[in-house]
Amino acid sequence: MRGQATRQAIVGAARRLFSERGYFATKVDDIAALARVAPATVYAVSGGKQGLLRTLAEAATTDPAIEATIGSIEKLDDPSAILRLVAATVRSMREQFGDVVRVLLNTAPHDKAVCESLAIVTARYRNAFVPIARRLMDLGALREELDLNQAVDVLWFYFGYSGLFTLHDENGCHQCKKCAKQFRSEWALAKPTGLRTDVRRLQCFPALNRRADHRLAHRTARSTAVPAVDLATIVTLFSGIETYV
Repeated sequence: MRGQATRQAIVGAARRLFSERGYFATKVDDIAALARVAPATVYAVSGGKQGLLRTLAEAATTDPAIEATIGSIEKLDDPSAILRLVAATVRSMREQFGDVVRVLLNTAPHDKAVCESLAIVTARYRNAFVPIARRLMDLGALREELDLNQAVDVLWFYFGYSGLFTLHDENGCHQCKKCAKQFRSEWALAKPTGLRTDVRRLQCFPALNRRADHRLAHRTARSTAVPAVDLATIVTLFSGIETYV
């Protein structure tokens, strides 16, 4: 019991310092001091900073809420309800682990081990959208020509790393809700038969885990080139994003 408390103290100290100072500026001695243990204990319990960051990443991608959400989605028959549930879960997860994700994204380009950890996290994150996309396809909520990988790309574009960071953190919660309402209103008035599909435009956004450009997304929403998803699903998706932000 005492050992578990010590481990939690060390992991908690590392998380706080990584977020406040950054991964490279944080020393094992700093973690030990905040956790009130000896530096040797930090190494013994976690293997050092890399082990601690892996532990934090593991917690972010294996949270029980993920499986619970997927299980609930398998039982839902309403695409709107599915997207609202996805939006709510992603927001909740980001509120809990957004600091960890930022540390991973900021550190990965400069550290091979962290880059490998981020790759694992990203694979798990994207894979969680697979059963969600499949369920939407089974319900006939997406265009027939949209395959499973493209559907996952759409979900990743809106609910991947950059979604909340850009729309919520950088542009402000109130602005995001306004944009969501505007996008939803404009698309709701459009005629589905008059829309042109351009999947390539969509697929370039999440490449290399770049941050999505909010202004580009805004222009795309106004243009005739729309992601290859049924209009009703896009409208519903932005209803979900309004909840999400």
